[in-house]
Amino acid sequence: MIAEGKVVVKRIVITAAVCAAVVAVLTAADVNDWPSHDHDAGGRRFSPLTQITPANVAKLQAAWTFDTGASGIQVTPLVVGGLMYVTAGRDIMALEPETARVIWRYTAPAAVSRRGVAYWPGDRETAPRLFSGAGDRLLAVDAERGKPADGFGDGGSVDLKASVRGDVDGGFSLTSPPAIYQNIVITGGNNGEGSPSAGLYGDIRGWDARTGKLLWSFHTVPRAGEPGVETWNADSWRNRSGTNVWSFFTIDTGRGIVYAPLGSPTSDFYGGDRKGANLYGNSIVALDATTGTLKWYRQLVHHDVWDYDLPAAPTLVDVKRNGRTVPAVAVMTKMALLFIFDRVTGEPLFGLEERAVPQSTVPGEATWPTQPFPIKPEPLARNTFDPDKDFYTLTPEHAAYCKDLWRTNAMFTKGPYTPPAVDGTMVTFPSTLGGATWNGLSYDPTLGLVFTSVMNLGQVAKMVPATARDGGASMWVRRTPWGGTIGRFWNPETRIPCSAPPFGELVAVDVNRAEIAWKVPLGFVESLKAKGFANTGTLNVGGSIATASGLLFIGATIDCRFRAFDSRSGRQLWETELPACAHTLPITFLGKDQRQYVVVAAGGGGYLGAAPGSKILAFTLP
Repeated sequence: MIAEGKVVVKRIVITAAVCAAVVAVLTAADVNDWPSHDHDAGGRRFSPLTQITPANVAKLQAAWTFDTGASGIQVTPLVVGGLMYVTAGRDIMALEPETARVIWRYTAPAAVSRRGVAYWPGDRETAPRLFSGAGDRLLAVDAERGKPADGFGDGGSVDLKASVRGDVDGGFSLTSPPAIYQNIVITGGNNGEGSPSAGLYGDIRGWDARTGKLLWSFHTVPRAGEPGVETWNADSWRNRSGTNVWSFFTIDTGRGIVYAPLGSPTSDFYGGDRKGANLYGNSIVALDATTGTLKWYRQLVHHDVWDYDLPAAPTLVDVKRNGRTVPAVAVMTKMALLFIFDRVTGEPLFGLEERAVPQSTVPGEATWPTQPFPIKPEPLARNTFDPDKDFYTLTPEHAAYCKDLWRTNAMFTKGPYTPPAVDGTMVTFPSTLGGATWNGLSYDPTLGLVFTSVMNLGQVAKMVPATARDGGASMWVRRTPWGGTIGRFWNPETRIPCSAPPFGELVAVDVNRAEIAWKVPLGFVESLKAKGFANTGTLNVGGSIATASGLLFIGATIDCRFRAFDSRSGRQLWETELPACAHTLPITFLGKDQRQYVVVAAGGGGYLGAAPGSKILAFTLP
């Protein structure tokens, strides 16, 4: 499946002198900071700090709390050069990281990227800049002054829609911050469904960080004459929405390769109008970061009808095998499958096979006969369900609810990738939230371990004929026992899954052997803990970070706790309650006072029903 892509590319000449200046600035970055969403361009989420250790982490105490004033935040703050940068609602703010004192606040014309900003260190002629989405625009803000960046686009921003094809309609936004390679800002974005022009916005694009000029574009849905267009039957590639990078990019800065995790094409749950494998939907795509030229790709879900986007930043790892080190990229999926590929060629390092999967019986649908599975490691979360033995039985009341739900809705499952049907209600594992979702992986290169949180939660649905109120072009839409299109295999009032625990887990995988090193329950269900069931784990959305001292920090859980674990064993070492759940990624940095801080946003909200929050909290040793 190695491919050379023919793409539409726009280029400018980047001089060697400018590149050298940018690289010099990047090299001088303080390793004690947290300069990008995943700490580094390789998505490792690993800090070299060692002041907080397994021996003293239990002494952590609150340092400060900052109320952003915006509800439901998912921001991962950056700390660079003595300033902390956060986003909330329409605001981008610079804080003093040791105290949360506001240094400056910029209010954009529209909501900014909710998961944070990207930092560009500038060059000899240009001051450092922050990049974020602001509605349908790419915004550049002077990182020192908090003002729109001079010389970038039109008054500090460029129109992401007009730069695609004139003045077009359709929703578009950058939920996640862009990526930075040298002096290029790389964007994906969320594109609106149902608009005739929405499919134009899924392209991955590179922009000049100084001027805002468009440098290159990669068509995430191939067009006429481009490789991959044949995977869209009857020109169904035209005006296609979805198939975008709403999550995070990863960059191998030494090789100049950007790795893009792509989402599913629309409609999310019906593909009768797009028969075929549908490239580059649900693919990990490797591009030349300077030109946008395709280097290789791997499609990890063919013809998606489950909403199994690739939701997280890939992670650059080094795999030691047969006496040599192989540069690799690890890709965590909603399906709870971990794929590890050669970073340069895209070849699977531990095997990959196409396995037969259940087929759809929905009229007009044509699901793909097989799906890719890694030979190693094994699935990191539940992907099967046996009603004879897997019903949750810790309390008789909940077991009775789940069995009645199964019986009255004629539920069925046929294993991984069970598609919804017209007759009866499908149950498949994992749900559209995973497995794993935007939490992805953290990586400790000293241990050779990657870490992720997973959910053991199923999805339920059946297909019904579409009506005018459903909108879009689909003939069929999904419905659940509770109405709507998204259904979890749980009691929605208690949010307790109908499968056996653990409901949430923290997992470590040895990347040199592609084997699970350890797995522990993550979190608890309050009502069950009160009855003596303390190791059930709980539902979670959010990521972990690793430190050189041997610690993992993670929020994520719907019990709204923030925890520290021993990265070698998975033993929990510290826990504190938050004012809201932390469905995001924490950070750690060394302050000007030479104290190590750990910071997390408690924004709640999201797809698991947690109450919304607006606060960012910092912790440090006494």
